[in-house]
Amino acid sequence: MKKTAILLLVIVFQSCQYFEKNVPIKEDLLNQELKKINWNEVDDFPCTLQCDSIADKVTRKQCFFDFMTNTIQDKLIQDSVKILFPKLDTIPVKVTVLANANVIFEPNLTKYNSDYDVQKLDSVLQLKLSNLPPVEPAIKRGIKVKTQFILPIILKSE
Repeated sequence: MKKTAILLLVIVFQSCQYFEKNVPIKEDLLNQELKKINWNEVDDFPCTLQCDSIADKVTRKQCFFDFMTNTIQDKLIQDSVKILFPKLDTIPVKVTVLANANVIFEPNLTKYNSDYDVQKLDSVLQLKLSNLPPVEPAIKRGIKVKTQFILPIILKSE
């Protein structure tokens, strides 16, 4: 009887270890999750009101890029840019959409250094691009994030 009681006690104490669960360390879980995230892509691209109703992700992205390119081209083709910079045909413009929905335009004018006053050209471009329609920022895992892309803006259609 005494041996049975001791055996039962040993079994009871040993069986408690079967119910014990290993709790993962939260830093390890966080690091594993961070490794799974592709930081070079966003879940949803920036969007404007004109493209907001499109459900397909690829079509919506293309709509946004087309809208931005056409809007910037329309604003830059106006008289002052054509008169002040007649040789200018294409400008690569780096567009940055910040998480707070502000948009920053940075024309890449390095190849025009010798032909034009780059500061004057930049100030004209900033003035022309100052009042674009609102843009919703890109979303990554439910959080609004900053995105950058380069749009080639064609000024001459000849």
